[in-house]
Amino acid sequence: MSVKRVGILTAGGLAPCLSSAIGALIQTYTETSPEIEIICYRSGYKGLLLGDSLVVTPEIREQAAVLHEHGGSPIGNSRVKLTNVDDCVKRGLVKSGQDPLQVAAERLRDDRVDVLHTIGGDDTNTTAADLAAFLAKNDYALTVVGLPKTIDNDVIPIQQSLGAWTAAEMGGRFFENVVAEHSANPRMLIVHEVMGRNCGWLTAATAVAYRKRLDAMNFLPSIGLTRKSVDVHGVFIPEMQFELEAEAKRLRAIMDEHDCVNIFISEGAGVDTIVQEMESRGEKVPRDAFGHYKLDAVNPGEWFGKQFAEMLGAEKTLIQKSGYYSRAAAANGDDIALIGQCARKAVECALAGDGGVIGQDEDRGGELRAIEFDRIRGGKPFDIDAAWFGELLAGIDQPKRAAVPTEHA
Repeated sequence: MSVKRVGILTAGGLAPCLSSAIGALIQTYTETSPEIEIICYRSGYKGLLLGDSLVVTPEIREQAAVLHEHGGSPIGNSRVKLTNVDDCVKRGLVKSGQDPLQVAAERLRDDRVDVLHTIGGDDTNTTAADLAAFLAKNDYALTVVGLPKTIDNDVIPIQQSLGAWTAAEMGGRFFENVVAEHSANPRMLIVHEVMGRNCGWLTAATAVAYRKRLDAMNFLPSIGLTRKSVDVHGVFIPEMQFELEAEAKRLRAIMDEHDCVNIFISEGAGVDTIVQEMESRGEKVPRDAFGHYKLDAVNPGEWFGKQFAEMLGAEKTLIQKSGYYSRAAAANGDDIALIGQCARKAVECALAGDGGVIGQDEDRGGELRAIEFDRIRGGKPFDIDAAWFGELLAGIDQPKRAAVPTEHA
């Protein structure tokens, strides 16, 4: 297939890779195939359905490296599922009776797009898979090549998702300032809620990143400035079970000695329990277009804070969420390097007509390749037996308990 025009879109929540990934794709096409035209759809699949796009001009091509300096997505995101017809109609993206997949396909045909690059998480790329299947069924020769964006690092079977390393680093930086709040009130409980709907990788990696920052600091115990008072005292993630009373007893001893407790939790930890409690009170828990519970409504950080505050004898509880701070950051050096590798492979596969999601395939020894869409799934659990996680728990004297069984385990 001769590629003459390429489309790019970003979708889902933000991650510290979107702007950089757009820049890397533009740079790679400019270096290898400058004759290929590039357009970007604004606001993800919403822009595709509405035909809202911009042309990548020579000026943009020349200055594409600037995109590596910024977070967010310059072309905008949205959460749109092309197979959720009712939601698309409700939002005015298609008319009643229209099939969003057909509308998207016709737009791509009208725009003369030969390759569509989707930059997003499992929802974005499973939606891309639906679109690719529809296009193939209807004899439209278009290659869809996705890039894996998610700070949760939970896409099956991808070893490392774009933006996750940066998000962990930024979460550690965020908490470095927040932790000083323990000095504002006696017996302070600080709950750091980290993004991660089904996977605890980011929470664990953020705790490690934060503790590395502590390693580079000096302390003065004689005036009360101790490493222990600003350290992480507990990490709670969906893959680990814990006994509430036993953990409260352990943490209470820390509170009694250091006048504060700092815990890191995944936003997905305890969600099923919290939802059951809410529904038992007659509350309806809202869901998004993909059927996920809206975690802002569930608020696990607040729940954990309430559970522990009384048992620890906390005088004040502070709930802090680093998600928006972390996910909107510009990519760090490690992520930019990975993004560059994935972008080059994405262009290579696009030109060869090889569709799929670009990533290090865990089932093939970490080979960087276009992974088949039907193998892409979300909700990959974090391996709590990873050596670095064991070192983290040992460093904070927290026992590791058996993983919670999941459908993906």
